[in-house]
Amino acid sequence: MSNSRKNMALGVFLLGAGHHAAAWRHQEANARGNIDFRQLVQLAQTAERGKLDMVFIADALAVGRSLSSIEHNVGGALEPFSLLSALAAVTEQIGLVATSSTTYNEPFHTARKLATLDHISDGRSGWNIVTTGTEAEAHNFGRETNLAHELRYERAGEFVKVVKELWDSWEDTALLADKASGIYADLDKVREIDYKSDWFTVKGPLDVPRPPQGYPVLIQAGSSPAGQAFAASIAEVVFTAQQTIEEAKHFYQSVKGQLASFGRAEHGLLIMPGISPILGATEQEAREKQQELDALVLPHVAVAQLSGLLNFNLASYDLDGPLPSIPLPEASTSGVISRIKMLVSLAEKEELTIRQLSQRVIGARGHKTFVGTAVQLADLMEEWFRQGACDGFNLMPPLLPSGLDEFVDEVVPELQKRGLFRTQYSGTTLRDHLGLSSPYPAYRT
Repeated sequence: MSNSRKNMALGVFLLGAGHHAAAWRHQEANARGNIDFRQLVQLAQTAERGKLDMVFIADALAVGRSLSSIEHNVGGALEPFSLLSALAAVTEQIGLVATSSTTYNEPFHTARKLATLDHISDGRSGWNIVTTGTEAEAHNFGRETNLAHELRYERAGEFVKVVKELWDSWEDTALLADKASGIYADLDKVREIDYKSDWFTVKGPLDVPRPPQGYPVLIQAGSSPAGQAFAASIAEVVFTAQQTIEEAKHFYQSVKGQLASFGRAEHGLLIMPGISPILGATEQEAREKQQELDALVLPHVAVAQLSGLLNFNLASYDLDGPLPSIPLPEASTSGVISRIKMLVSLAEKEELTIRQLSQRVIGARGHKTFVGTAVQLADLMEEWFRQGACDGFNLMPPLLPSGLDEFVDEVVPELQKRGLFRTQYSGTTLRDHLGLSSPYPAYRT
């Protein structure tokens, strides 16, 4: 499957001092970058200077899998919707995407937050739809354990349906604000949704008029079979973690191959794997940068992070020995199976020790890492894009702000020179940037 898009999509995932677990310890880093609004403003404006499609702010509903996880790792961050609303005021065109869980939120609350962000930003918002999968998060919402995996996706599908109905509860032309007649809203164009099911009972209408984009861009990041089906049914962008071009092609074909069964066209869904590059003027310089970051990692911290990703405690195993047999958690209780399979496969293919695998994932939690020059990175990105392995990339700089500066100043011009990326924004909304059409509202059916 080749790519029919002319330009690749590019976003940046902003995370504290950078995506490498030891980035906060680097001499150039702002160790409190995850809560430093001035730095976040600088990063968003840099991304906009590079004409990127969007900045993405992830979210978690606990400080980590356990309190001890923040002893050596960055934990805690600003609430995404508050942050992005503030960033909307200091940017003009770049998209603003936030994670919001369907497991521990309510549709009305999520619909109004996203509609508000879309109005504040004049149509630049996006929603990364996730289900919540850790026990620590469940404990913050009065539950001893999480919903079973299949129930989380069942709830998520219905959650998104209700949110869309709430956004459609106002027609585009419902708000008149006609001073002469004294009519503020056309009541024939505002309706209650009266949604009732085992999961949700929502009367409506939404208390925010319809978003400028109709719907904020819908994004999803699941890679399990249930996650892929969910993405094919509702998502417009998929964030994913793929290590090789062969694996990326397989994922691309798998997800896009399901679109027709949901009555959707291939161009209506963009797949954007994460990539975490360390750049240098030469390969040697890039490797030295990587070594400098890796040297800041405490070995037991790296192994603890790998243990968390694998859902298996590796502390008692020889770090320089092979990965032991890793049991897969029950599909009914965990949503991490696809990530575990990917890491086990990586260790087997490259015959990595536990120490080597932990060093590999410490920088990007299983996403593709790259060490080399800007031209070499552009070569890789072009190959993946042209060969139908992706529609673009979600940039995950290991060290911020320098990693984003280097990408914008060195890689973006190279991609532009090759005709692979825009030189100017051609529209004003996130849908414009991504080449996505406006949704067909339910009130017109």
